[in-house]
Amino acid sequence: MLPDIGEGIVECEVVTWHVAEGDTVEEDQTIVDVMTDKALVEITASEPGRIVRFHYAQGENARVHTPLYAYVPDEEAEAESAESDITAPEHKQVQPERLAEHRQEGDDKSDNKSGQDGRHAESRPRIPATPAVRRLLREHQLDIRAIAGSGRNGRVLKEDVLAYLKQSEAHETDVTPDDSHKIAEAAEADKAPAQACAVASDEVRSSRLESKAVPLKGVAAVMARRMVQSSTQIPHFHYGDELDITDLLALRARLKVRAEQQGIRLTLMPFIMKAMALAVIEEPILNARLSEDESEILYQGACNIGMAVDSASGLMVPNVKGVERLSILEIAREVGRLTEAARSGRVAQADLKGGTLSISNIGALGGTYAAPIINQPEFAIVALGRTQRLPRFDGEGNVCARDIMTITWAGDHRIIDGGTIARFSNLWKHYLEHPDEMLLSLS
Repeated sequence: MLPDIGEGIVECEVVTWHVAEGDTVEEDQTIVDVMTDKALVEITASEPGRIVRFHYAQGENARVHTPLYAYVPDEEAEAESAESDITAPEHKQVQPERLAEHRQEGDDKSDNKSGQDGRHAESRPRIPATPAVRRLLREHQLDIRAIAGSGRNGRVLKEDVLAYLKQSEAHETDVTPDDSHKIAEAAEADKAPAQACAVASDEVRSSRLESKAVPLKGVAAVMARRMVQSSTQIPHFHYGDELDITDLLALRARLKVRAEQQGIRLTLMPFIMKAMALAVIEEPILNARLSEDESEILYQGACNIGMAVDSASGLMVPNVKGVERLSILEIAREVGRLTEAARSGRVAQADLKGGTLSISNIGALGGTYAAPIINQPEFAIVALGRTQRLPRFDGEGNVCARDIMTITWAGDHRIIDGGTIARFSNLWKHYLEHPDEMLLSLS
């Protein structure tokens, strides 16, 4: 049964089955990955047993509270195996309460299909093997019946499969001199057609592009819907500036070695988040949101800063909780954890909820300026451009090289006016350009 995997989620896409029908599984073993509108979720086995049937194929949408797969618990699976070792087993009907009540339309057709092939499959004893071994067999497209099992009761072990593969490779590479002569003659005979094909390919070149239709679903579908909602319902006010982060980069370089000793990758993001949380203390309206009926402004008691991550499944914005009370290294550890989880598509639902401000680090991919779209129900988001080494005048009028980062804020103009976001941005900028002064504001 597909359980509740998130508030408001009624269906999800079946992405990958990690087992096959007929495999034995252990408790808490990953059975299938499903994609909700927010993240990739693993569904694990609730108890040991044997998989009997999948109710959904990969790529299909499964409804919450409907059967996802059917299985026989371990006790019944062992009883079947013991019975087959003594005598040819009789056909055993799986108890209806153990199988899901829901049936696909194709199930009736498969149940009605009988004959010699069906009776032969029922009478053939099942060769025991672990899920890992069966996965190895599938990867190399091998039939388990072709491999002699050296384990107990004829169980096929991983070593048996590897030995079979090694033997097969040795057989394929064993070529006699006569065979080599024949292969050389065949290669010479193929040269003329190959040259003709090369000439033909020059004359008529096929397109490198493919015409196809791809369904918009999962994270991509939710992103599309929310971006349209945000851009049409919220009047965006944009404010741009540039930051001189020369001193900040020098500070990061000094602390980087110490962070690596603790297994933490120290980037600029933790400093940017911490400075933002400190600026929120002076301008808390940036950390607020509207009530559902839009009659009240709800100030949030924690600064949960989200960061947009370009994952394989689409745009995700996990957030670091309580940035105002975390140290730089604690923020860096969370940033690393969330980035890795988002890029693999396995972000916990809790990490995607409760954000109060967002950062789009588009400059990491390239680009100097961007006009970000607010992540509802937040009031503001900032886009970071790429850092450039540019000439600037110092206090004495001399030209010097400085590290400059461009930034662009987007604010909800229903609540935030230009003066508010300018004051907030100036304070945030001051902390980043003078990181030593930021230390005085740390609690």
